[in-house]
Amino acid sequence: MTRIKEKFAELEAKKQKALISYIMAGFPNEKATISTVRGLVKGGADIIELGFPFSDPLADGPVIQNAGTISLEKGTKIAKFFSIVKKIRKETKVPLILMTYTNILYHKGYAKFISEAKKAGIDGFILPDMSIEESKEYLQAAKNKADTIFLISPNTSNTRIQKITKASSGFLYLVAVFGTTGVKTGIKKYTLDAIKQVKKQTKGKIPIGVGFGVSTPEDVKKYIKAGADAVIVGSAYLKLIEKTPQNKLELKITSFTKSLKKQTIL
Repeated sequence: MTRIKEKFAELEAKKQKALISYIMAGFPNEKATISTVRGLVKGGADIIELGFPFSDPLADGPVIQNAGTISLEKGTKIAKFFSIVKKIRKETKVPLILMTYTNILYHKGYAKFISEAKKAGIDGFILPDMSIEESKEYLQAAKNKADTIFLISPNTSNTRIQKITKASSGFLYLVAVFGTTGVKTGIKKYTLDAIKQVKKQTKGKIPIGVGFGVSTPEDVKKYIKAGADAVIVGSAYLKLIEKTPQNKLELKITSFTKSLKKQTIL
């Protein structure tokens, strides 16, 4: 059983849902990433998503794109990313997910990349541009090594949801809004309806995580109430990192994470 699956099982026993926190590795620098992760762990984040910057991030809104650009400018390459993951692993057993784009893995070779990532301490992958139709080699390389988390949207057909569910492990990522990531205001009725519909289709086979545009404890509460098994918060963290001085970062992240995590306890 992977760390991600173990975490969901542990939370179910405690009558809690998962808070998944996303940050961009290397933004604004390595030291800030380590401080932020410490804050996330202290604040109670259940799973941490580490973004690896890509030059053409299709699914990312302006906040994440900006963080990715800064991270790339600071020289975040795969070797450095894996080095950061190893440092994090020395301090915590919290499940770590790598969120990046298919080309990063394809360039090195899926099997080689996944093996190196696993060795560093990565437990799963989110590749927003990886389509089910082209995922055979990727799935084969990840099998029994790491979780493959695929994305669906509120307008994904039932047939396709079932197909994507079969290829997914860890959890299924439901994109809350049409468009890119970012801090958005208001929760859409179509998202709440989609959570119920997806849960009907998956029949409890896999947890459902909701992300994109989630920025406040109130958002987390509403999605959990609607039936989400996990809520993913990203851009709100990056905005907080951007405006917080380095010496106060861990404290601020801990406090914000606690406020979000509180809403996942049933």
